[in-house]
Amino acid sequence: MTAGSLHTDDVRDLYRDLILDHARNPRHFGKLDHTTHSAEGINPLCGDKLRLYLDVDADETIKGAAFEGSGCAISVASASLLTDTVIGLSSEDAMAIFDAVTAQLSGGDAPGDRKVDLGKLRALAGVREYPTRVKCATLAWHALKSALRQDTAPASTE
Repeated sequence: MTAGSLHTDDVRDLYRDLILDHARNPRHFGKLDHTTHSAEGINPLCGDKLRLYLDVDADETIKGAAFEGSGCAISVASASLLTDTVIGLSSEDAMAIFDAVTAQLSGGDAPGDRKVDLGKLRALAGVREYPTRVKCATLAWHALKSALRQDTAPASTE
């Protein structure tokens, strides 16, 4: 076994374990008591639906994040990871992570010169092995973008 295949196996195990943990035990599931921004996300092809709630203060810092909805394990896990990640970030930093995550899932590079350490979000890269599931993984992230921009139309993966 080569070091490269060991690394690939480790990433696959991390992906599977992290996705399963967040799907079975989603973090920040429910409605926030105080919401300043929210957005609905819909994936019409597979039926994933969610509503993302954010509490953003006057300094544009995300003080709280939560979600409600239903969907496949990847969709729920991605929303859980998103809410876990963005609390405490500025809106600008959250958008940089949006760019990095969606680029990672599409196999491209994030726009701009800003390097973002995705940490545990790198595990979502495993979704690329299942192209039909990429939209499931990006749904919550598109809802984040819509919420921060205060778009009123539902975010969609289409």
